[in-house]
Amino acid sequence: MKTSFTIERLLPLAFVTSAVSGIGLHIAGHGTSHEVWHNWAVVHVLSSLLWLISVAYHIKRHGCWYKAMASKGIGKKSRTTIALSVVFLIVAITGIMLIAYVDGANSTIGLWHHKFGLLLIVLSIIHITKRTKRI
Repeated sequence: MKTSFTIERLLPLAFVTSAVSGIGLHIAGHGTSHEVWHNWAVVHVLSSLLWLISVAYHIKRHGCWYKAMASKGIGKKSRTTIALSVVFLIVAITGIMLIAYVDGANSTIGLWHHKFGLLLIVLSIIHITKRTKRI
């Protein structure tokens, strides 16, 4: 089994874990227990890093799609996938900023990360449902 295929199989698990832990982290931020917030934060960071790695392999695997779009324009290509790619990039950048540069609690970057993260969940679900065979 190829490594990229094995890593890409982590996409659904990493996506769900990142999404659930992100929402849990946001809810915990409104609570009074720092320990609960910290636990959600650790799970969210680790699962999001795993998702970032698996998405990188997924994009590499479908690199021809991106190259065709770059050379020929959007045309009939999936606008959802393009939006998903842009939003994922925004969420990844704001997430890295929160870890490396910004005190995330109640910061503007943190709120942008949260809002774009919710949009990312919606776009990811649309992307997934368009590509799975209907039962």
